[in-house]
Amino acid sequence: MDTPFDNEIDEFILFLATERGLSENYQVSTRRSLEEFAVWYGRQEEGPAISKVTTDQLTAYLAERKRGGLAAASLKLIVVALKIFFRFLKARQRITHDPADVLVLPRLERYLPDTLNEAETEKLLQVDLNGRPYPKRDRAMLELLYSSGLRISELTGARLEQINLEDRFIRVTGKGNKTRLVPVGRKACEAINDYLESERRALVRPRTGSELFLSRRGQKLTTQRVWQIVKEIAELGGFDIRIYPHLLRHSFATHLLSNGADLRIIQELLGHADISTTQIYTHVDQNRLKTIHKKFHPRA
Repeated sequence: MDTPFDNEIDEFILFLATERGLSENYQVSTRRSLEEFAVWYGRQEEGPAISKVTTDQLTAYLAERKRGGLAAASLKLIVVALKIFFRFLKARQRITHDPADVLVLPRLERYLPDTLNEAETEKLLQVDLNGRPYPKRDRAMLELLYSSGLRISELTGARLEQINLEDRFIRVTGKGNKTRLVPVGRKACEAINDYLESERRALVRPRTGSELFLSRRGQKLTTQRVWQIVKEIAELGGFDIRIYPHLLRHSFATHLLSNGADLRIIQELLGHADISTTQIYTHVDQNRLKTIHKKFHPRA
């Protein structure tokens, strides 16, 4: 879409890609936020220019989006995009005053992530997959998701050279292109080895890359397909709750915490930049303890 400051937005997105190394998804989301504001601003001003944007205009735009029913989490993403965009322009001396500097991030309600308890997780991992086209691949994916707490994008992006089954760890590249080493459990290693020695060899095609998990066409599995596979396995296991890949990541973190793992270690394993993101799992665990206490304590 054409906006009053296309060139500035293009320059900023290039900066995010080349100098900050931020993901393509983040670039797309940020561009959309800035372009939507720019189009709105262009309708308010005659002869709109980036140097004329005021704090009052930014506030009016955000208030309009809020009245339109935009969720606080989505509104926060827009505020962040505007703040880093105008900070960038000020640093590059493209503007003399930063109108977004005083914007306040909206407060978000803190929702506890869904988790499976250990018995439910075990039930999911033991679903009989022999009727599925690629049972060993699907078993290996499930085991790795829970064993290492990977994001779905980290699972689909995993490559053969990144996993060491002998030393039982995997090197993954997460958000912001940050790389970390994550241990892989014994059962997951066994399942992956079983898959590599049989099904993956059969899935390889002339143009197959080194991705760990392959589709029937010998290509990298998409995140949408992994979602679908996990959903199908849950239905096969008779689950009446919604099961999805990230649920296994939440369960991984919660089970580690409930079994005594240090929060900083969990932060490292999950690849969280800020420990406040990891701290939500302490609330999940406290919630579980309260439920158990209420159920079993005679004077609860």
